[in-house]
Amino acid sequence: MQTIDHNFHGLLHSADLIEADLRRKLSPLGLLPRQARVIEAIGRMGPVSQSDIASAFGVTPASMSTMTDRLLSAGYITRAVDPGSRRRHILELTDTGRTLLNGIGDAWTAVDDGIRASLGADAETLFELARRLRDGLGGKIPGDKNADAGIELPPKLKH
Repeated sequence: MQTIDHNFHGLLHSADLIEADLRRKLSPLGLLPRQARVIEAIGRMGPVSQSDIASAFGVTPASMSTMTDRLLSAGYITRAVDPGSRRRHILELTDTGRTLLNGIGDAWTAVDDGIRASLGADAETLFELARRLRDGLGGKIPGDKNADAGIELPPKLKH
């Protein structure tokens, strides 16, 4: 039997383990990691059009609509017709959604702390390399005004 060794396997496996840890930490809030990312982004961006947040996450408007429908049903966000353009919808956090921001931040901090506990002083190097990798692959923080808006991700790299 042939063994195929790829350098990124450790990174991919680590990402899966980190996401599983994040799921456990978010479960008391009743959130999944991607839901938490969308809530945090809306909290940082303020009222935002559904199409703009879909673009910021590099997903289709239909995919973002599915996500926002779940957040609407849970009472975490509102969706209203944009008075400036009746074809656009504006998303905004509800008071309930805003209360989740601290818990989301606590969960993310706990994951960061777990990585620091595993890697010690090397954790800060990992975090910096992860940011460089994200940026090099065309990723950006949703709503980051400093990000290069001209980078288009290949379909396989969109998350």
